[in-house]
Amino acid sequence: MSSSENRVREDMVRLGRSLFERGFSVGAAGNMSAAVDDGILVTPTNSCLGFLDPAKISKITRDGHHISGDKPSKEVFLHKAFYETRPQTGAVVHLHSTHATALSCLSDIDSDDCIPPLTPYVVMRVGHVKRLDYVRPGDEKAGDLIRALDGKYAAILLANHGPVVTGKDIVSAVYAAEELEETAKLLVMLRGMPTRILSDENVAELNAEFGCC
Repeated sequence: MSSSENRVREDMVRLGRSLFERGFSVGAAGNMSAAVDDGILVTPTNSCLGFLDPAKISKITRDGHHISGDKPSKEVFLHKAFYETRPQTGAVVHLHSTHATALSCLSDIDSDDCIPPLTPYVVMRVGHVKRLDYVRPGDEKAGDLIRALDGKYAAILLANHGPVVTGKDIVSAVYAAEELEETAKLLVMLRGMPTRILSDENVAELNAEFGCC
């Protein structure tokens, strides 16, 4: 095992614990993955992000063959779909974080753009977010829905389920997932109140200066 892969495993353990301890995931909810030179590391099925063992993190080939470690998450297809359609994807984080999941349950949000540009950082780190139709957890149809997006979104909400967020590496994917959750929290807090969002010009300036995810 290379030293770079060891570092990624340790990062997954450290960041998973941080997410768990701050309430971004509970119990065995949520999963993470990160690309390495010869495959993809994935948190094991029914594992708690707060108590990961670096040696037991699953490793699969790019086409999904299990190489080593414990059995990968039953929702590994969510991760594979992003790696297949967004070449810049280096990591994927799926959470059941409270406020993003709450937004995924609302009937009156714009499913094609369900996180409006409330702050500059959600524009810079997350971008547009699409809500996908509900499918049961573990149903590989969700992977098909992600592939159908053709790589146009770096983050999505699974209806009545929670967010799936990508990044160039595991650190940036976790930061983006946290940014999405905090923005969702603001949106829930501000519902029913007159709210200012960033203008199209504001968003264009941010994208020109910083790019997106």
